[in-house]
Amino acid sequence: MSRTPANAMGDSSQEKPQGIATHASSTRALILHLDLLSASDRSGSGTVRAPEARLEEACGLALAIDLDIVHAEVVRISRATPATLMGSGQVERFADVIDAMEIEVAVIDTALSPVQQRNLERSLKCKVIDRTALILEIFGARARTHEGRLQVELAALTYQRSRLVRSWTHLERQRGGAGFMGGPGESQIELDRRIIDDKIVKLKRQLDEVKRTRELHRSARRKVPYPIVALVGYTNAGKSTLFNRLTRSAVFAKDLLFATLDPTMRRLSLPSGRQIILSDTVGFISDLPTQLVAAFRATLEEVLEADIILHVRDVAHPDSAAQRADVEAVLADLGIAPDQIATPMIEVLNKVDLLPEEERAQVLNLAARDPDKVAVSALEGTGADELLAMLDQRLNARRELVRVDVDLSDGATLAWLYRHGEVLEREDDEEHSHLLVGLDPADRARFERRQAGQTLS
Repeated sequence: MSRTPANAMGDSSQEKPQGIATHASSTRALILHLDLLSASDRSGSGTVRAPEARLEEACGLALAIDLDIVHAEVVRISRATPATLMGSGQVERFADVIDAMEIEVAVIDTALSPVQQRNLERSLKCKVIDRTALILEIFGARARTHEGRLQVELAALTYQRSRLVRSWTHLERQRGGAGFMGGPGESQIELDRRIIDDKIVKLKRQLDEVKRTRELHRSARRKVPYPIVALVGYTNAGKSTLFNRLTRSAVFAKDLLFATLDPTMRRLSLPSGRQIILSDTVGFISDLPTQLVAAFRATLEEVLEADIILHVRDVAHPDSAAQRADVEAVLADLGIAPDQIATPMIEVLNKVDLLPEEERAQVLNLAARDPDKVAVSALEGTGADELLAMLDQRLNARRELVRVDVDLSDGATLAWLYRHGEVLEREDDEEHSHLLVGLDPADRARFERRQAGQTLS
């Protein structure tokens, strides 16, 4: 755990939270969460967040890129100092800690202005990065698809435009990253603003092309319109584990913040035999850098195409309510309000296996009484069948009843109606089948196009 000498800690210190492990790394890190509100931090909805929980989250972010956390602390300050945020006495104390423990990077869990970052680096005599740079570094190391890399690079350049930043050299080639960390033996590179602007223009042009390609893929899916169910939720809520459980896939899933960055889609059969597309998306987080909100909007727009949204929540997390508020705020920014009827949402109360018996019973009882909630353990499979049945029920409720007449000789159309719809009544005469069929709106449109002479795929 913390290797801080006993005499280096003040009364306001907060030892590294339990459960935070250190990883061997060449980069030794100090993690500081600044409690600017004296006693609590709040999400946009006013939900109280414990500073210790925010520190633990910051440590989780640091561990996601294998920083070696040698000291972590909540720093309580009554008033923000414009030059350094912290008071001069606190800055001096951490300079001593950094010197004594040979710390190479200080992570400040808030947004720093370029001036504040430079002042802290001069005083602490080590590289300083803020929450924005840390998250961008994670995204740079994790993005795998061409689009994901373009989005990360655009976000990083937008952030870098206002500051002089060291870049990775040999380390960048080894593990990727967005290039905010710096370190021993690395070159100092000043990115000229004109060069950055040229790169931003080029990246936006490439992303526009990717966006057009994505829209072509969406159009293709509309022609073979399986309903789309999108998984959303706070990072590390268990979305990818649930995705693997339901689809029997092997998408990377780990107890790690931002384990999934690139969207993944798989076809899934519901109990009724209906086929859907399940989409796993990037996890949300509080204070998501504005550069990433803009850069990843194209990826998050997959959620806008969804017929149903599954909001996966970690009900065992102490900040579960605040995490819910953060996710709903991001969805609202995308134009999806939680009560928006056009996009039904189901709350998936995940990780019930981690709850004490009494709390688990309460969550199960809550889910049983609320038609918009289902309790599951993605890891153990508890509740998975109930979730699939709920999806079937919701999608069936959207079906429109249509009376159709089909030539008995047209076996292909009859088979398609049975495969894509729910045949409720059928009466045959010598030449035709007269059916009452429940069809999704998109399938009904496809069927009507066929009746108008177009091909039914």
